[in-house]
Formats: sequence, C-alpha cells, structure tokens
Amino acid sequence: MSAVWHASRAAVRRRRLQTAVIGLVVFASTVAIVVALGLLEAASAPFDRAFAQQRGAHVVASFDRAGGSDAQLAATARRPGVEAAAGPFQQAVITLPDAGAAADKGPAEKGPAEKGSADKGSGPPAAPRTITGPLTVVGRADPGGPVDRVRLLAGRWATRPGEIVLHAVGAERDVGTVISVPGGPQLTVVGWASSLSRSAQGWVSPGQIAALHPTAAQMLYRFSGPSSSTDGRIEKALASATADLPVSPLASQSYLGIKRDVGRAAAAYVPFLLAFGVLGLVVAVLIVANVVSGAVIAGLRHIGVLKTLGFTPNQVVSVYLVMVLVPGIVGCVTGTVLGGVAAQPLLKSVFMGIGTQDLVVGISPWVYGVTLLGMPVLVVLAALVPALRAHRLSAARAISAGSAPRAGRGRRVQRALAGTRLPRPVSLGLGLPFARPGRTALTLAAVVLGVTTVTLATGLSSTMAAYGEAVQRVGYVHTVVYVGKPQFGEPAPRQGDAGTEALLRSLPGTVHVTADAWIDVKLAGYAENVSCQFFRGDSGTLGETVARGRWLEGPGEVVAPPAFLRKRGLDVGDRVTFTLGGEKAPATIVGESMDGMPDLLRSNWETLTAFAPDREANQYEIRLAPGTDVGAYNAAVRAADPGLNPVALPETNRDAVIIIGSASALTVLLATVAALGVFNTVLLNTRERRRDLGTLKSLGMTPRQVSVMVVTSMAALGAVGGLLGIPAGIGAYGLIMPAMTDAAGVSLPAFMTDVWHAPVLALLALTGVVIAALGALVPARSAARLTIAKVLHNE
Repeated sequence: MSAVWHASRAAVRRRRLQTAVIGLVVFASTVAIVVALGLLEAASAPFDRAFAQQRGAHVVASFDRAGGSDAQLAATARRPGVEAAAGPFQQAVITLPDAGAAADKGPAEKGPAEKGSADKGSGPPAAPRTITGPLTVVGRADPGGPVDRVRLLAGRWATRPGEIVLHAVGAERDVGTVISVPGGPQLTVVGWASSLSRSAQGWVSPGQIAALHPTAAQMLYRFSGPSSSTDGRIEKALASATADLPVSPLASQSYLGIKRDVGRAAAAYVPFLLAFGVLGLVVAVLIVANVVSGAVIAGLRHIGVLKTLGFTPNQVVSVYLVMVLVPGIVGCVTGTVLGGVAAQPLLKSVFMGIGTQDLVVGISPWVYGVTLLGMPVLVVLAALVPALRAHRLSAARAISAGSAPRAGRGRRVQRALAGTRLPRPVSLGLGLPFARPGRTALTLAAVVLGVTTVTLATGLSSTMAAYGEAVQRVGYVHTVVYVGKPQFGEPAPRQGDAGTEALLRSLPGTVHVTADAWIDVKLAGYAENVSCQFFRGDSGTLGETVARGRWLEGPGEVVAPPAFLRKRGLDVGDRVTFTLGGEKAPATIVGESMDGMPDLLRSNWETLTAFAPDREANQYEIRLAPGTDVGAYNAAVRAADPGLNPVALPETNRDAVIIIGSASALTVLLATVAALGVFNTVLLNTRERRRDLGTLKSLGMTPRQVSVMVVTSMAALGAVGGLLGIPAGIGAYGLIMPAMTDAAGVSLPAFMTDVWHAPVLALLALTGVVIAALGALVPARSAARLTIAKVLHNE
C-alpha cells in the first residue's frame, strides 16, 4: 500500500494541471449539490424541528359551547390514539372596525402591509398589518402546556383583565398599545407571541374571555404514531377522538396545511436547484472520466514501468484511483464548506417574511455527510472504467505503445477536409476530434450539458423577470398610502375617506388613485376566514396581471388565485357568497390571478357596499406621472396630512431576484466546469501531438495558425454542442417551470413562459462555441509557443 501511495503522490505532482482540473470540477459540482440538497431539506425540516420543540398541535378544533360541556371535551384527551391534548379554552371572535392587531395567518393571507412588502419583494418596510374583520381570541392561563407551547417574543403573558397578547408577524407594535373592542372592553397589548400551530390570533386570561362573549371552545390535539402522517389519517384520528361528543367540531385545522404553507416558500426553489445540482454531478462524472482516460493513454509507458517493477494490475488501478481521489476529496471538502456558506443567505431570503419566527433555518448535518461521502465515491466510480484499461494492459504492450492516436484514426475525415477550400489550419482543426472519438464524445457531452444549463437559466431568468415586473406592477403603481390608526397611537387622517382621496388626487404628480379596503370576511359554506381586497376608483390602471379570464369590470365580480380555486374546487365562472355580520353578497369569479395565496380574493367596491356599506378605505395606491420623484411625493403627502403614511413600492421582486441570481451564479459555475473539460481535452490532445505540431511548424505553420487549428477543433464541438444543448435546455425548462409554479401555487399567463424567440435562440446557439473556445484558448496559446527544437529534441 505504501508503494501505491508513493506512486500516486508522484503522479499527482507530475500531472498538476489535470489534478487542478479534477479539483475545480468536483469543487464546483459540490457547491451546486450542497445548495440544492440544503434547500430541499429546508422545505420541511425546520418546521418539523420547531413543531416538535413547541409540541405543536396536530389539530386545532373548535366546538359549539352549547353542544357539549367542558368535561366532555376534556374527556376526549383520554381517547385511544390521542397522545396529548390541551383545553378546552374558551374562544371568541371579535371584530375591530378598520383597526386591530397584526395576526399571523401565514403566507396564505396577506393584508395591505404585506401587499407592499412581503408579497412585493424587499424594500422599505410597509405599515403594520391591520385586521378589519374577525379576530380569533382564546382565553388561556399560560403559554405552556402539553400541546402548543406558545413562544413569547416580547413583553409578558396576559394574566389580568384588560390585557391581551397578540400573534406577531414581524411587524408588531410596541407593548402598551391600547385597542378598543366594539361592544366590549379596552385591551392593552402586554406581549407579542408566536404559535406555530396558529391556534389563535390573540390570547387573554380566562377571566377576561367572558367579556368578549365566547361562542366556541377550543381543543388542541396531538395524535400518536402514524395517525398524524396524512390528512386522511388526521381526519380519522379526530373523528375517533370526538366520537362520544354530542356534536361534531365546528371547524378544525390540521398542522399539515401549515407545514405546506411554510414549505411552499422553499419548494418553489427546489426544482431548479436540483436540476442544476444534477447537471453539475453529470458534468463532473464526464470530466473525471475524461481526465482519467487521458491520463491512462498518456501514461501507457508509465503503466508498463510500474508493472515491470512488480506492481500488480490491481495496484496500478489503485494508483490512478488515488491520483483522482486526492484532488477529488480536496475539491469536495472545499466545495461543501463554500456551498454551506452560500446556502445560508439563500435560505434566509427564501423564508423571509412568511411569519415563521420560530423556525431556525439551516442545513442539517446529513446534507454535509451525504456530500462528503457521496462525491468522492462518485469520483472513484467515474474514474474506474478508464482505470480498468490500465489493469488489462500487459507490461510489454504498455512500454512499447506510444501515446499518439492509432494510425488511421480520423484519416479519412482529414483527407476529405483537405480537399475543401477551407484554410489549412481550419481543415486540420476540424479533423482533430475524429482522432480520439471516445474523448471527443465525453467532451461533447460536457459542452452539451453546459449549453443546456445556459439555456435553462435563460428561460428561467426571462420568465422570472417578467413575473417580477408584473407582481411589482412596475410603471403602474409607485407608492401606497396607508391610513393612520389612532387605536395604535398613530395620528388619524384629518379628513374622511372621500376627503383623503380628493387630497391625494390634488397633489402634483398624481395620475391615478385607487382606494383599497382590506377586510377579513367569510364565504358561505366555508369555515375559515378569507382576506379580501376591495378596489374603488382607478383599479383598471393598477397593472394587475390575470392568468386566466379577465380583470374586474363591474359589481359582483371576483378575481381569485389558483390556490384558492384548487383548495375549494372552484373555477372561473363559479359563484361565491360573501358573509359579514349577517349580511351577504353574491359574486362571480371572473378571473384567475397569479398569486400563490390560497385565502385571498380581489373584488370591486360595489361588491363591498352590498354587504358592508359603511366601510372606508385603509390604503390608497398611487400612480405618478413620468419623471415624478417618489420620495418628494411621499414627503408632500406626509406634509399635507400627518395621518397618512406613504410607502414607495420597490421595483424588484425578492423571489425573482433570488431565482435569477441563483440561476446566474450556478450557470457561470457549471459553464466554467464545462470549459475546464474542454481545457483538459485540448491539453491532452496537444501533448499527444507534440511531434505533429513540431512537424507542422517545420513546414511553415505560424504560431497564430497553430492557435487557430487548436481552437477550431473545439469550436466545432461547441457548435454541435449548442445545437444539441438548446433542445435539452428547452425541455428541462418545460419540466422545471411547471414544477416551480405548482409548488408555489401560482399561475403564469402564456406570455411569461413564451420566451423562446429567434434572437434568443441564435445567441444560445453560440454558447457552445464560446464555452469551447474559452476552454481551448489557453492550451492553444501554449501549443503555439512550442519551439521546433524543443518538440523534436527526442525524436
């Protein structure tokens, strides 16, 4: 074994360029796979860890107080299959008119603040969210217990009458704020908390809940074994636990829905990152196999010497495997470290702003372990087939064999090219790949995958750029003006809704004003709340993109996201009925928006006035004249009325920026890897043909002509690789983009995915040539500098 190590170490030192190529290829591929696996794991694991730590509820169930006693509800904790239970807690639903506190409903339900921040990308923080509809409040003595251990983020728990703890979404107000409950008491916010089970939007002491007129009792359940693994099993477990009750639950919420909401943020990124990771692995295998194959061919005499010295065939194979494994391990370790570092900001960006303060996002140790063990094994397997060639060679044959290609290989092609009118360096270059068909095939495959990567990234970037502009409504909405809430210590507007809209329309630079009212309502036939945005005024100028159907045009119309339609089995053309405070209003779904939020609707003001005529707008969306300074305009709004809080909308979408940036970085990485494969091939070819190069130079070929010949040999492969890689990249895009949109729950109109136009394809066709030419340039210049005397010295 010592002899094998010494021989391998000497080979590593002697073949420094090949060693560096292997290390760089494995390094780049490892970075890509660590980022992809890290995000794949992050799609669910952080939620699972936090959920287990907080003893989250598998089901949050609400029961009619008149249908069963507290003793009967408490007895369900002892039913078979129930691991633990908490409650009953008295539950009330209060309505805060155009005011209220931030309540976490996850990424599915966003209010006006989130419309301007979390949903619209990064940028200036928007005004805190307001709840204008039902707010679920529970009477609970402490945040602990056997199920749903609420995490206190600020302040303390509510222990006395007149106190309330609110669920935080990252934009919480200061402790001490006083809110008024219509027909009820004033409540002081003494703390902000977070429940991963989303069991309530606010908590008061058990002695306070009676003043809020509770109508339901809440039970929190954890089920044992596999009973909590699927939606169907959870339904059966809940039915079994409540079988002895005189009434069924009014409503129930499974933790799996929350987990899907949280995981959806990461799941949208997983398909394209995994695609880049797989492409990186395949390219690495091809290039490592090519490197080792070239090393075996170039080292035939060395193999013969080793066998003459007593090395067994297995030891010779081991020498080549260790020679590859050393740089492979170095590249794997450094790539794993850098991949872990690069994944952290990506993970934080993915989970930013989705109401998951409890999640500790990071890469699990198994990702590092799989990568550190798997990549070296992959390198060895890639090198094994060409290394076995050394195993089969006898010592005499290896010593007597030269490293040049066998006679006759590619000669027919070269003679045919010589008869053309092409310049001689070009015709010679075009014939070179046919001398080593196996090596050429591996190099061509690497170039094809490089072009595939560039094509895929181009399609993703084009679609996401169009998506980002549409979501941000670039050029249509420049700033959003929020109405101050005196219930939270903010100054109220100096005039009412109509006066505020008139003021905004009168300011210099204003072109269009659309008044919005965000209200949490219910739909007839469904238990959960729905957040709805009602438009008044110039809503047709907002630049909202509809994936199917059309935008709002008249009263009684609704535009719904695809996730909303799928969740409730609805489609464009179906009807829904709004309910609030006993009033009802029917509406027809006329369009499908792009949003991925399953509990958000958009409608017009006439629909709102049909069941809530007294509602006023709580924000105004402003379109400015070209050339108007948004900052100066916002300052003018504040000066005109301190009760108005304008916030400029960013022109970039966070998700689009992340995907475009990640795809671009990984594309550069993998294109570089493909160029390294070309570099290695050219290096081997020029070393094998040193004598031919010396002969050509002695016949009058200039250094520039040598460079042209060498670069042409690879540029031809690049052209073929471009023609083959473009269809592969388009096919990959056709698989990955739908997977991303399905995971995110969004729907894209056709114009966003129709990205393959003639100018784009023409540029992509040159990608393979660029990759091949860049990879061949350095060894081509090195070959051009060879002197005749040096080349022919030993001939």
